[in-house]
Amino acid sequence: MQSATLAPTDMLRDLESSVASLLDRHLNAAQEWFPHEYVPWEQGRTFEDEPWDPSDSRLSDVARCAMEVNLLTEDNLPYYHLAIWDTFGGEGPWGEWVRRWTAEEGRHSIAMRDYLTVTRGVDPVSLERARMDHVSRGYYPAGDFTPLDGLVYVTLQELATRISHRNTGAITEDPIAERLMARIATDENLHYVFYRDLTAHAFEVDASATVCALARQVLGFTMPGLELPGFREKAVRIAKAGIYDLRIHHDQVLVPVLLKQWRLNEITGLSDDAERARDDIVEFLAHLDQAAARYEQKRAEG
Repeated sequence: MQSATLAPTDMLRDLESSVASLLDRHLNAAQEWFPHEYVPWEQGRTFEDEPWDPSDSRLSDVARCAMEVNLLTEDNLPYYHLAIWDTFGGEGPWGEWVRRWTAEEGRHSIAMRDYLTVTRGVDPVSLERARMDHVSRGYYPAGDFTPLDGLVYVTLQELATRISHRNTGAITEDPIAERLMARIATDENLHYVFYRDLTAHAFEVDASATVCALARQVLGFTMPGLELPGFREKAVRIAKAGIYDLRIHHDQVLVPVLLKQWRLNEITGLSDDAERARDDIVEFLAHLDQAAARYEQKRAEG
């Protein structure tokens, strides 16, 4: 375990062999699937003869809200690809992974949009206008985003997205939607496992720098979609429905990954800055746990 902080290019080079082996594992675990097989095409009707009406949707208001947020978030893929390409590079195993990840992620918006259009789950005109607005503006991480920051963030984000997609499917009370969202969540889980284990290798290469990146990303974490119009209000509705809230973020994302997978409390030989960063993370987890408890009580009280 090295104590000196590596330059980003050195870190990327030192992790390259791990990327290659984890990519091979991913390709062996990933199963081919086709978006069209998850869409009930027999339900389709022409919108020219039968314009969309709110009564056409069988989804509840909160299920429709969650599906729209999930889909529009997936629509930002061109900018996610650009950010990951810029962060990790496009050569060698890193480039192979980024291209594979992008190809797999591309299926998600295809399948979700086809499902929502065919079942008339949402207004297709409003949805397309929202997509045009979102992708025209785009979302790209701002600030000093190092490769280690990238690894930590995407690990947490992929796991959070997996949970959100699965819970969204469940709340639709539609077996077709639930099957679709579970299939998408399976992709997200494989992506999470790739990044989780690659970050574990980063701790072995430079523990102090990785802990410092961990603190930056944990304390400043936001889900993709924050830039969407009305996102905060929609996030509140999604939280109230139990799709994704503070308790889930604490219990199902941060604690399992940081304390059980990466064993943050057991790392030795950290620099002074990294020790302070670890203390900040532990304190943040305690505050988040308290905030989640207060939110749960408030929600129970109505």
